[in-house]
Formats: sequence, C-alpha cells, structure tokens
Amino acid sequence: LGMAISARRLICLLGLLMISSVVLVACQSDSDAGIKTPSTPTASAPPGGAGVSPTLVPTSPAPAAGSGSNPTPAPTSTLSRTQPQTSVPQDPPDLDQSIASIDLNDIVFDTFDGSSRRLPEADQALINRLRNAIRPVYTPQYEDASGGDWLEPNDLVLGYVSGSGQAYAYPIKFLNFHELVNDVIDEVPLLVTYCPLCGSGVVFDRRVGDDVLVFGNTSALYNSDLVMFDHSTGSYWFQTGGEAVVGTRTGTRLDPLPSSVVTWDQWLALHPETNVLSLEQGLGTPPSTYLRDPFSTYADSVEEGGNRFPFPVDTDRVSDSLRMVEIVVAVAIGDHERAYPPTRIGNTAVNDQIGGEPIVVFSRGTRQVATVFSPVIENRQLEFAYIDGKFRDLQTDSVWNLGGVATSGELEHPAGAAPEPAGVLVLDFDIQSERRGVRRVAGCSKYDRVAAIRNNDSDTGGDTW
Repeated sequence: LGMAISARRLICLLGLLMISSVVLVACQSDSDAGIKTPSTPTASAPPGGAGVSPTLVPTSPAPAAGSGSNPTPAPTSTLSRTQPQTSVPQDPPDLDQSIASIDLNDIVFDTFDGSSRRLPEADQALINRLRNAIRPVYTPQYEDASGGDWLEPNDLVLGYVSGSGQAYAYPIKFLNFHELVNDVIDEVPLLVTYCPLCGSGVVFDRRVGDDVLVFGNTSALYNSDLVMFDHSTGSYWFQTGGEAVVGTRTGTRLDPLPSSVVTWDQWLALHPETNVLSLEQGLGTPPSTYLRDPFSTYADSVEEGGNRFPFPVDTDRVSDSLRMVEIVVAVAIGDHERAYPPTRIGNTAVNDQIGGEPIVVFSRGTRQVATVFSPVIENRQLEFAYIDGKFRDLQTDSVWNLGGVATSGELEHPAGAAPEPAGVLVLDFDIQSERRGVRRVAGCSKYDRVAAIRNNDSDTGGDTW
C-alpha cells in the first residue's frame, strides 16, 4: 500500500498502527501522475535581479566544494547512540546530465539572491557552490521528550516509529532550515526529508539493492519541490516521489517508511517516551533560529498572489477538484487511489474500501488531520463512528485514539504493551507483491495545486471522497 495523490501533510503509519497515508499537493512524479511533462514548464521561473528568495538563505556557511570539510558535530548532552550513524560523506561526482527521465529545464536552482538558474544553464562552479548550501544533518543527535519543551503545542513534527517501537520526532521548524536528516535507527538506514515550499515530509529507506546511499541537498527544485542528490553517483532525486530523475540512478526509487506529520501535542500524547531531534547539531546554527517559522504565511502569499508559484510548476498536471492549499490524506492500494480532505469531511470516521481492501479514516477536520487504518482485528472487520467527540467501533463500543489504539472498552490496549492484534489497528504492508504499492508514496505538499487527482476509480485513476 502506498500514496500517490497530493495535499499538505504526510499522515502515515504510527509505529505499526496506521495505513500509510499521504498529503500532497503539486509535487508529483511523472510515473505517479500518468501524465507526460511538457518540454517547458507552464509557469515561468521567477525573474532574476533583486528580490527575496522564497527559500531560506543558508544560516551558516556551506563547506567549499571539493574540500570534504563538513565538520563533525560537536559532542552534546543528548542521548547516546548504540548503533553506527551516517558518516559525513565526501563530495559526489559530477552529475551525468545525459541520463534523465524529465526535461532538465524543469529543474531550477534557487541561488539565494532573488534569482534562479535552470539546470542546463548552471555551470559546475555554481552547482558546487549551491550543493548543501542548505545544510543536511549527517550525524543526528537526539534528546528525550523534554528536548521538545521549546515547541508550541500546535507546532508540527514529522514523526517516525522504529521497528523496536521507539518514537522519534523531527520538528518542522528545524527541518525548515535543514530539510534532510540521514540516520541509522534499529539498523535501518533512513532518510528524513522535508520541503518547506511543498510542506512535504517523507521518510525513506536509504538502501538500494546492496548499496546504502547518503543524501545531500542540491538547492534546486522540481515542480517547486526539493531536489536531493546521492553522494555515490551525484544523481538528482525528486523528494516527494523518492525517485532519481537525473543521473546514472535515473528511474530508481526509494522505499518509503511509515511516518506522520502531526502537531507536537498530538505526537507527545501518542508517544510520551519519544525522542526529539536536538537543536544542537554542531552545524553552527544558533538554536534561537529555529524558534521562528519563516514559512508560516507562505500559503496565504501564494493564494493572494493569484496562485503564482515562486518556482515553476507544471499546471497541466493539476486538478481543479480541490483548493490550492487543500489538505488531503491520499491512499493508494495497488492501482486504486483516493483522497480524503479532512476539512471537508469534518470530525468523523469514514468506513471505505479501496481496491477491495477495507480501510477506515479517522478525520479531525477542525485540526486538519486524518489517519488511515485497516479495520480488521483478529479476522474481524470493525465499523467505526465518531460519537460524542470520540472514535468508537460499533461492534464493541471501544474508544480509539487518533493513533489507532483502543484506549477503553472491550478491546482496550494495555498501556505500555507492545503492539499486538487485539486493540491495535494494523495493516500488513505485504498486501501487494514486491511491495509494489509501498514504492508509490509521493509525499506531501501544501501550497501548490493538488496534482493528479483524477475523478474516477479505474485501475490507473483515483477519486476524491
């Protein structure tokens, strides 16, 4: 099972609890959308000259290209690690632009001076200068839940739960400035990604075949979404699709891992023992920098500007079914896709089927959040409703939280117990052979139009609930 539509936030599996679901808006790969990208972007690139870059000017100097001098983070008082972390890599080889699945003109560099440069127009010196200008995290440090005391209750975090059940929170206010975190958790090499312009948060497995890739930031965008590079080949990767689009790895996809973007208070309530990415990463950025959110008004500015994007977006692949900044949770099972807009659905439970598989959507429209689960518990399919401010199953009247755990009633899940069939809504990710569906997570995006939402339920289409 995987995602392939779009909207604002990624709401995925919390631990072993939820069906992966996604929120995405306009950052859609060609294979996901099923629509050919035109030879030139429909929207023009931002004009050169004076102005304010829509992305962030680096908060600390990036290392000189070719120097391999990325500093190792200084020791902090954060949690100790019991497994190897990602070492700081050397610079990648030059990009092989002769291999690509998209038009190279659709990749646009933000030069951080109010201007932009398309990939074919960028010389190697500029590419080197912009590489990792937005500093990724290669050796992340964490703190316990108290390390999130600086966060407001409604601040967003990108949450991940490891195979052992340990929760990790990555504050969006931090990711606004760094966008990529390479890590190894429970022996899984993973990549935490976030694009502020798309509002898209996705966690990927960094393993491709026998290789473990390490990723950096190109400072370029494709359809107004972050473009990453891998250090081993220099190939360019489209963030929300987790797909290499230029270079020798073109066509390769990363496997997405279950994750969610929710408010800090929601995540803390579900995972009180969570770890939190520390503000002290040895990158030279003052912790006070992360207290502000420079993208908090970005959605309004796009809409008030007549839906004009700061970077090119292929509007031919955009549907008018939803508002520009509509939040949706999108679910794809096999070739069947469907999008659920929480603000339209409201506070409710939606019992549905996609591709013959039953699902349930827990929607909190007032908070613009929804989560999706398999409603089958011990071979019994439950039906849910939202009654008196609580999610309840109609078979046992048990009360369930937004994380898919029964908190009271016949199916109550014991506090602190490991996930087990009774009391926890689970989806087996091996529903599709060769993890076909899982490889189709697109990610999320909040400020561009919803892409590739097709109003049908055919084998290659999707619809809006």
